Amino acid sequence: MSLRKPWNPLTTETLRSVPDRYGVYELGDEEGASLGVDAGPLQDDLKEALAYGDGEQVRWQVATSREHAESMLKSHR
Repeated sequence: MSLRKPWNPLTTETLRSVPDRYGVYELGDEEGASLGVDAGPLQDDLKEALAYGDGEQVRWQVATSREHAESMLKSHR
């Protein structure tokens, strides 16, 4: 299940606004089709996704802890 948030371009500029916290994130292609949902440390995971070209767009939801992020992920899969 997709996150119910607007897409942002997966760029260095967007990553500057990503909080340094755990959360759930979704990567999408240039047309907005979901490529997958995952959980983890948002800044680290999204920097890696940008470096490897894993998507064109991103959206995320911040969690209060790693455990919370993993719980949120279960509801989005």
